[in-house]
Amino acid sequence: MSIKHYFNPMSRGVTTDWMLRELDVPHKKIMIDISAGEQNTPEYRAINPMGKLPALVDGQTIVTETAAICAYLADKFADKRFSPEINSPERAAYYRYLFIPGNTFEPAFSLAAAGFEHPQPESAGWGDIERVLATIETMCPNDGWALGGKFSTADVVFGGFLDFSMVFNWFKASPKVASYVERIRLRPAYQETHAGFISMGFSVGG
Repeated sequence: MSIKHYFNPMSRGVTTDWMLRELDVPHKKIMIDISAGEQNTPEYRAINPMGKLPALVDGQTIVTETAAICAYLADKFADKRFSPEINSPERAAYYRYLFIPGNTFEPAFSLAAAGFEHPQPESAGWGDIERVLATIETMCPNDGWALGGKFSTADVVFGGFLDFSMVFNWFKASPKVASYVERIRLRPAYQETHAGFISMGFSVGG
């Protein structure tokens, strides 16, 4: 079993754990005890100098960052059809769904949660909360999934981020966004991997 997944169920590693479960990929799950500071040991810092979770080790290949891990897995196990084909025009939208949560949404939400506002949002890559919420509303599907009728890695990354944000009250979801996240929370692989979040007080399906 060459793939090792370093994670903690109360970290963003819950998303990559979910991705692995959706793909049904054999792997070794390595729990990192955040409360004990195991993410800061020299051994783990050699894998991820950021000391963050998750991390994936596939033989000699190391992948960090949630979206990068999910994209790597989708392409490695392309037969599972969790991503558009390399030359498909759908790749454009797919990349946007993968990159915008970490590059744009999370910085804006994190600053807002800390009580900060960029003095010149036009010059910041993440803009401001108003722009972020408008973008989320536009990108959320009215029904089905991010790329249409088939669930994909775009939903794991984009939808998983929205779910994470709602759990931690980073924003108040509109009915359309809440309905999309509701569909995600009903997936068996989501429920199997998000028990910790479920126990925090929200009900899957409610």
